[in-house]
Amino acid sequence: MTRFIFITGGVVSSLGKGLASASLGALLQARGYTVRLRKLDPYINVDPGTMSPYQHGEVYVTDDGAETDLDLGHYERFTGVPARQTDSVTTGRIYGDIIAAERRGDYLGGTVQVIPHVTDAIKNFVLADTEGHDFVLCEIGGTVGDIEGQPFLEAIRQLRNDLGAERTVYVHLTLLPYIPSAGELKTKPTQHSVKELRSIGIQPDILLCRCDRPIPEGERRKMALFCNVRQDAVIQALDVKSIYEVPLRYHQEGFDDVVLRAFGIKDAKQPDLTKWQDIVQRVMQPEGTVNIAIVGKYTGLKDAYKSLHEALVHGGIANRVMPELTWLDAEIFESEDPIHRLEGVDGILVPGGFGERGTEGKIAAARLARERNIPYFGICLGMQMAVIEAARNLAGIEGAGSSEFNNYKVAVVGMMTEWQRGTQVERRERGGNLGGTMRLGEYPCDLLPGTKVRSIYGTDRINERHRHRYEININYQKKLEDAGLLFSGMSPDRLLPEIVEIPDHPWFVGVQFHPELKSKPFAPHPLFASFVEAAVKQSRLV
Repeated sequence: MTRFIFITGGVVSSLGKGLASASLGALLQARGYTVRLRKLDPYINVDPGTMSPYQHGEVYVTDDGAETDLDLGHYERFTGVPARQTDSVTTGRIYGDIIAAERRGDYLGGTVQVIPHVTDAIKNFVLADTEGHDFVLCEIGGTVGDIEGQPFLEAIRQLRNDLGAERTVYVHLTLLPYIPSAGELKTKPTQHSVKELRSIGIQPDILLCRCDRPIPEGERRKMALFCNVRQDAVIQALDVKSIYEVPLRYHQEGFDDVVLRAFGIKDAKQPDLTKWQDIVQRVMQPEGTVNIAIVGKYTGLKDAYKSLHEALVHGGIANRVMPELTWLDAEIFESEDPIHRLEGVDGILVPGGFGERGTEGKIAAARLARERNIPYFGICLGMQMAVIEAARNLAGIEGAGSSEFNNYKVAVVGMMTEWQRGTQVERRERGGNLGGTMRLGEYPCDLLPGTKVRSIYGTDRINERHRHRYEININYQKKLEDAGLLFSGMSPDRLLPEIVEIPDHPWFVGVQFHPELKSKPFAPHPLFASFVEAAVKQSRLV
């Protein structure tokens, strides 16, 4: 019997519903249960693929090519369960499906309404593809009171009636702000948030309260009384130094015990949290540090590179060090010599991005790393910029650039309009829709024997996740390889360069895919582990 846990948020956004969901999933998993996590996002976009990173943070891509919210990255990192297309839905996708069905005449002449048609579609999404799982955790995006979230809340209200109280639990995450002048944690915002939730027919079973200091017993009793929950179901969620402490802290507070009791589950075995204790020990007590510069386009918002940041932490876990990250806007290096800010760093990472802004700065950073033997890791656009730099300064291709930009004479990087995905040929048109039209999801890559990446991965074929529209032009392979840039990873048909490296450089690797999307704290991605290891060696040389 599959049980469902619905996680809602109140008072303010960005309290950490995604981390709460991921941590609870990890705790249930540690007790031997199987879990699946999914996200219901009320915004009208079909997916976040066309949103600016400054609006939404990073776009997390699944193996099967869904562009999703970054919270799905937390789900995967904490539980190791690969997310799918069926684990993310938005208002835009729900309404798109309903409107298409109405145009086909599926509603038999009836009036299409929010209730029951929209709510039924949401419920169908929640219940689909859940067979064989003990628990399904559904996070509802946004904050209680948001007008666009009302159909989703109504849908989960109906699901308690449909499934029964023994198969559904409501967890409400709120904020307890501390008012210095009063010297108190204030419970009134939580009371009002729960009142709003109860007004639409949802009585939370558990309150998860974000706070920066312990909750006094008096405040716990007050919230339990006014919010109509048991006092031991008022769980404090204290601020922590590392997100990987959260599962341990939640278990200490009894969160998973209260959830199981709410389902009537007794005598459940205690969780084995050994791996989480080891991860936290490595993060909190590293044997050293390395300084890695990230030269990107969206460095003003760290959530734009959430998976990248965590993958570097994972690389540090593998090497028992803590990466100290220096975030640099690539545009700086279009008017300033990068040596002034990058001299002395132990590694340079240039991440993905879209558009021309900052690209010459990324090229300058790649050149500095190449010429000064600083470990370099180029991801997606970061690989393309390294190839353009090599084309200009090693292979002598004047005017080398990308057809994505205006300042090029020779398109060493160009838009791909046709490619193979399994047995299907996918095609795109210049000027067509932007949403969902990139090379998305998992693709295979063959590694050249005797190369650095072959030794890093320890296998001949890998599968990595992609999200890009432009590719390295295979016609320039020979000229670039003659100049010293080796194409060490290729698509199985040998048409798409996936990895480049410089053999006589300490560590210089560019990849067309996004390896950060597959990294986990208990299974660091091999490329990030190797890059951080190279940075450790560099730190001893500087």
